[in-house]
Amino acid sequence: MPCMERRTPQDKKRLSYLKDRRNAYGENDKASRRNIPRSRRARRHALRRAEQPALHQVTAFGGSWDESEVRFARPGTGRWRKWPDGRLAESVVRRLERRAEQGGAEGAQAEERIRRVRRSAGLR
Repeated sequence: MPCMERRTPQDKKRLSYLKDRRNAYGENDKASRRNIPRSRRARRHALRRAEQPALHQVTAFGGSWDESEVRFARPGTGRWRKWPDGRLAESVVRRLERRAEQGGAEGAQAEERIRRVRRSAGLR
């Protein structure tokens, strides 16, 4: 059985900065459990609602209909997509920059912290 290589605390921190994610959307991170299914449901509902007039028009004249006719007759209703949360390093840098702007930390000290986070995470 191969043995896993031990990681130093510095390596663990670097990997955490790169792989961990933080919610950058601006809502509670737990809210996405409810809002993602709700958005997908609303999208499908809008498409079904858009199909109804086309389906009614085809069947009102007693004609046969093909699913593709109805699908192409409905208008597009926009597109909703999921996107991943932002990386932890970007979130930490943003927080440190905001803190420095508001005068919460000394300029040189804040710049050093930001530089260290960026260097360890491989940012700019």
